[in-house]
Amino acid sequence: MSAVTSIERELRAAVAAEVVAPSAQYMVDETEARGVRGRADAVALPRSATEAAEIVSWCYAHDVPVVPRGGGTGYAAGAVPLDGGVVVALERLARVRSFDPLVWRMEVEAGMTTADVRRIAREGGLLFPPDPGAAEQSQIGGNVATNAGGPHAFKYGVTGAWVTGVEAVVAPGEVVRFGGSLRKDVAGYDLTSLLVGSEGTLGVVTSVWLRLTPAPEATWPVVGCYDGVRAGSAAIERVVGNGLTVAALEYLDGETMRYAGAGFPVAVPPGSFCVVAEADGSHDEAARLRADVVDVLREEAIAVHAPERAEDVAALWNWRHGVALRVVAQRGGKASEDIAVPLDRLAEAIEESLAIGSRLGLPAASWGHAGDGNLHTTFLLARDSEDDAELAARASEELFALALRLGGTISGEHGVGAVKTQWLGEQLGAKGSELHAAVKRSLDPKNLLNPGKKVA
Repeated sequence: MSAVTSIERELRAAVAAEVVAPSAQYMVDETEARGVRGRADAVALPRSATEAAEIVSWCYAHDVPVVPRGGGTGYAAGAVPLDGGVVVALERLARVRSFDPLVWRMEVEAGMTTADVRRIAREGGLLFPPDPGAAEQSQIGGNVATNAGGPHAFKYGVTGAWVTGVEAVVAPGEVVRFGGSLRKDVAGYDLTSLLVGSEGTLGVVTSVWLRLTPAPEATWPVVGCYDGVRAGSAAIERVVGNGLTVAALEYLDGETMRYAGAGFPVAVPPGSFCVVAEADGSHDEAARLRADVVDVLREEAIAVHAPERAEDVAALWNWRHGVALRVVAQRGGKASEDIAVPLDRLAEAIEESLAIGSRLGLPAASWGHAGDGNLHTTFLLARDSEDDAELAARASEELFALALRLGGTISGEHGVGAVKTQWLGEQLGAKGSELHAAVKRSLDPKNLLNPGKKVA
């Protein structure tokens, strides 16, 4: 009898959670197009933190790797089982444990989708600002594990800025709670923040406490179109330099608009570099800010679009959220990274990242969260092309090197996962890497929690 069958059978007999044979849906994430596919011995589907703890306890006692998994929407292979073990799929932990709209807080289990978290908050007149992509599929536990961002991180911050506590299963199989429903806590080390962004390497997040904020009365985007990267980047710097506290500050380069511009709500000058800013707040605040943004973006623009009707605003953001799908449809696959650089190096980073694709013979486009200096330079791949997959790996390596050379980071919001683990040491340096590894050993002495990710 094979080892796979043995682990699956023995785990099923030992725990209350359902345990099933591995299937393809649990072996991949968005890196599948570049050839990343995993292998597991079993998939466990806990319905509570207690069941998750039983799984981790059994795995730790039997030296079996544990790979936590949310919605599988990651871009760094963080939830892909690299070399066997048990995938702990958290999709059945999807309850709202508490929702207190009068004090702007909620506690939800890790398997709830990002869209449901935002919907529940909005029904109470509140906003959960983080808005990473694939909201209908991505799960809040995965967002916390990667410290996910999104377009509105410019004003509101990444996911971790809204997490006040976590419940997690840590080695060798114990449920712990750090932080909670309170708004301030400076006692002890910040263990909540240590779990946020740890990508399942320090524990399996099962529930999170989130703070919320009142939903803005009005949200009005403004789009400026420019002749090239330099002019568009200068407009971005003017928005920031003038102290305009926009909720989002996005960019889409000319190639992105060429691939995806057909669905844009209005006609856009061909090949233009577009900047999208959003004013929000009370009706009067948003109106004043919107007018200021229009004035700033109009300078050197070849076109400005400032929708006011709710349906037009929704159409613009629906288009923006679909850009990646429109781009990937060009060839069937893509490799996209999330490097971030200082804002004054953004134009340089965009131009050089596109040059990487040109050198390697890969069509490339670049868009991202301009205010955060966060690039999503994307290389278009022919589906199932091994040659393109190899070129994409080379392109990603060059992107990481570019980010570090410009004083940036290899990950602004997607995490490190398996794709970037070797590069993290370059970013942290010798002593930083030593301290980073020491934290991992302290919480996971057997290196069974998502091994091969985050720590080389």
